[in-house]
Amino acid sequence: MLKLPYSFYQNSNVNELAVQLLGKQLFTFIDGQLTGGTIVETEAYKGVEDKASHAYGGRFTPRTQTMYQSGGVSYVYLCYGIHHLFNVVTAPQGTPHAVLIRGLEPLEGLSIMLERRNMSMLKPNLTAGPGALAKALGIDRTLNAKDLLGDEIWIAENGIYYTEDQLVASPRVGVNYAGDHALLPWRYYVKGNKYVSRPNS
Repeated sequence: MLKLPYSFYQNSNVNELAVQLLGKQLFTFIDGQLTGGTIVETEAYKGVEDKASHAYGGRFTPRTQTMYQSGGVSYVYLCYGIHHLFNVVTAPQGTPHAVLIRGLEPLEGLSIMLERRNMSMLKPNLTAGPGALAKALGIDRTLNAKDLLGDEIWIAENGIYYTEDQLVASPRVGVNYAGDHALLPWRYYVKGNKYVSRPNS
């Protein structure tokens, strides 16, 4: 299991990197329990120029400061006071780009993930959607600003690469507040994968 190197995360083209993350494997190791799966859906957030980004206009707060770190750390925040969402911080230090991980095909630690989600059997909604996958993987704010080459949360290469015709680019979900930027096709997913949160939108 080869963890992605820091150099992978330094790409300043966040859209390109959001596509490259599809097919990579996200893992957590919490309380001695390994869980993980293959990333099948992502969203790109392009820092200061993106009206949907927490860092739009150069916003720098205790919450967003993680986004300004050098690419290769986690950015975890609480959405609507309910769901934790896991993002990958990308680009060189000072450029607050991030990729939201929205869908995961579960592979490792299935029984643990089911328990965390209070589910008795495997269904796509186990890890389809950013809040669901974070809960299944045990991701909360204690994993914010973690080194993605560390031992708690990481992303690994597994040799899966998709061709352009296997992928879909569509508008991001739940960013209506971003006005015209809500229509940008910056959500990427694997066509036909059942762990994609909203395949038809």
